[in-house]
This record gives sequence, C-alpha cells and structure tokens, in this order.
Amino acid sequence: MDLLEELRALLARHVRPDWTTAIEGVHVARVDRSEPPVPEMTGTVLAVIAQGAKRLSLGDRLFEYGPGEYLVASVDLPVTGQFVRVDPDHPALGFGMVLEPSAVAELLQAGPGTGARTGGGTPSGIAVSTASDALLDAVVRLLRLLDEPRDRPVLAPLIKREILWRVITGEQGATVRQLGLADSGLSHVSRAVRWIREHYAEPFQVEDVARMSGMSTSAFYRNFQAVTAMSPIQFQKRIRLQEARLLLATRPGDVTGVGRTVGYDNPSQFSREYRRQFGTPPSRDAARLRDTVSGGPGAPS
Repeated sequence: MDLLEELRALLARHVRPDWTTAIEGVHVARVDRSEPPVPEMTGTVLAVIAQGAKRLSLGDRLFEYGPGEYLVASVDLPVTGQFVRVDPDHPALGFGMVLEPSAVAELLQAGPGTGARTGGGTPSGIAVSTASDALLDAVVRLLRLLDEPRDRPVLAPLIKREILWRVITGEQGATVRQLGLADSGLSHVSRAVRWIREHYAEPFQVEDVARMSGMSTSAFYRNFQAVTAMSPIQFQKRIRLQEARLLLATRPGDVTGVGRTVGYDNPSQFSREYRRQFGTPPSRDAARLRDTVSGGPGAPS
C-alpha cells in the first residue's frame, strides 16, 4: 500500500462528525458531496488532501489543492471555500494540523540555518505545494497512533514536531517560518488582523492600525496586501459580511438590525455589499438560511 492509499484508509476510518481526533490540534475531514462555496476562516493550519480537492478564494487569489498536495495558512484569514471533485463513492478526505507560533519559534531556534531563510519580502498568508514523501510519511505515522493509545501520548508530540519541521524546511517554509518570528512582516500583519477581527464593527483609520501594528503606513499597506490579498478596509468588510451571514441564520427577520450590529448604518449599503459578496440580497439569503437551519426545503439531504 502506498502512502496516499494508507492515508486515505486512515482518514476514512478515523473521521468523526466534528472532525476532531484524539490527538490535540489534529483534524480529519470527510465531505461526501460538493456544496456551493461558503465563507469560512482558515485558522493557522496545515491541511493535506488525500482524496477529492478543495478550492479557496482569498481576495483576488484562487487556491486549489488535491491528492498529495497541502495548504498552509499562517494567518487566520476570511476565505470562500468549496470541496470539489467529490461524490458519495469518492468523498473528499483531508488531514489538518493547527500551526502554533510557539512551536514554529522553538524549531527555528533549534534548527541550524532556518531562521535566516526569511528574505524576499512578506509571503502570502496562504500557500499550496506538493507534499514530499517525507511529509506524507510523517502524517501517516501520526494518524496510525489513533489506533495505538498507549504510544500516542509519547510519540504524537514528536511526530507533530517532525511534520512541522518538514513544512518549515519545505517549499512553502517561508510562509510558516514567519509565523514564529516575533518581528516579521507577517507577525505585524497578524496583529492587525486580530485587532480588526475583534473590532470589525468599529470604523478605524488605517494609519492608527499601522501604528498599533508597529509599522509605517506605507509598509503596513504593502505587507497587509501581500498576506491577505486585500486592503485593510476590504478585509474589515469581508469580516463584517461573514458575521452578518452568521447572525442572519438566527435573526432572519431583522436584516436592518443585523446590518447595524456589524457596523452598517446605511441599510442600502449593507444590502448592496451583501449581495455583491454572496450573490443574493440579505433578506432572501436569510430566508434560505432559516429554511436550512429549520430543516425545510433548503436543508441539505
């Protein structure tokens, strides 16, 4: 059995409804059919696809990764995601592992030469590559531990560390290495991203957020665009609209109130930008979301 075959078998055997596993920070995903694209947050994660494919859009960038490929997200970013090349007989199967900045920083200190390889500007917050055999082998060995509860507490942390090392020293290592550097362009942008997410309903001046992030305004614009594929104001708008959609699922009759909650004082502007983002006005989308939540005609079968 080759590595991808064994990876598929392990993922299919250990998937849970909530996609969690007995190993902290490790997730197993199975999707049986392709749904329309949905807004989501990436988290800081390594994701490996064993079967099917996933497509993500971030600003004006499109990423797709399939069997034997991996994606790394070094910033928690608002994307639109969709599993493709999927049917009930060939579900999408994927592995995910949370990337912890402290673990990256520890490996950068321990690994000779890794900290110096960070030139070339601030990388995108998302990158896709083909997984090496060494990376796939480490992922397979980690998932085998789900069948070995005695060995899991001792060996799982070691193999997670190996996986992280394979990524740090791999083709997309620059994206991940900056996650562990306290003074990298990415870490400054991450600080701004976190602030905007926590204060998305509030108006702000970009100069103030740049200062809070520890960068000049020009450097902040440049690095923020490189990481997120959006301007800070576009990023705030994306977060506002994603939050609005979540609220509309539980408050479908209060479109104006939801718009105000997420920072829109003008209902017409809220409706216009919501429709541009999701392809339908908030009132109509709210009705569909209500049916989905209540198990009505819009609910998936």
